[in-house]
Amino acid sequence: LMQVNSPVFAVQNNDGIQFTDKAPELFSEIRAFVPAISPATLGEKKFRVRHGIQYPYIAGAMANGICSSAMVTTMAENSMIGFFGAGGLSIEEIEKNIVCLKNTLGSKPFGFNLIHSPFDSAREMAVVQLYLNHGITRVSAAAFMQITPALVMYRIKGIHEDARGRIITPNHIIAKVSRIEVARQFFSPPPEKIINRLIEEKLITREEARLAQHIPMAADLTAEADSGGHTDNRPALALLPTMLALKNEFMEKYRYEEPLCVGLAGGIATPEAAAAAFEMGAAYILTGS
Repeated sequence: LMQVNSPVFAVQNNDGIQFTDKAPELFSEIRAFVPAISPATLGEKKFRVRHGIQYPYIAGAMANGICSSAMVTTMAENSMIGFFGAGGLSIEEIEKNIVCLKNTLGSKPFGFNLIHSPFDSAREMAVVQLYLNHGITRVSAAAFMQITPALVMYRIKGIHEDARGRIITPNHIIAKVSRIEVARQFFSPPPEKIINRLIEEKLITREEARLAQHIPMAADLTAEADSGGHTDNRPALALLPTMLALKNEFMEKYRYEEPLCVGLAGGIATPEAAAAAFEMGAAYILTGS
């Protein structure tokens, strides 16, 4: 007996499959009962709880505003997460969309893209400062090959202990990576060298620096397989299990209070592909194009 969609049940016996709305207890020879699987039960519950969503689904963040305020709004209003495509836009344009989304969504979860600017670290820091000033608590970190001061400052700014001594980290990074050496950096605590530099520049406090030793740069990491956008041509069937094994390695090594989660992106364009991702162990799925 399998619950298809309450109150409809599918009963399989020697005569094949029959559909009925009779309650399960009316069947005297039932040997097993499989409850209905809803989209809200897919993926990792800890990921959904961490971000206050019902469904483990992310959209974005296509650059130049292709993942628009309208798309982010639609995702948030349906208990999913959208990330605004801030890459390639001016600071003024990004701020305009921040104000728009804050006014529209209030406390509903949403985020903005933070794309690595290897030849313009000042801009990267300016975008982070903008996010901090406006209380943007989720960023999708893309195209990073190494951890940068701007990324570290965003992650640990405002970190503190609650009355029970638990570490509270207000700002969440969802890292999008294709290479295991980059994933290792995001699953590790912030680099000590960068921490010391931020202290010297008075961009973080010593208390924030102390607590930063006990958290990963990113508790959520998206394994980005071959896709329609920029890609390292990584096959999902090999990439996701590798990243899941890495997650388990780092949880055992650092014993983080917050659980690590690994999601999958790249080529998820059909219901069958989404089902396959969850069956392989993805905590969530991300579609970007």
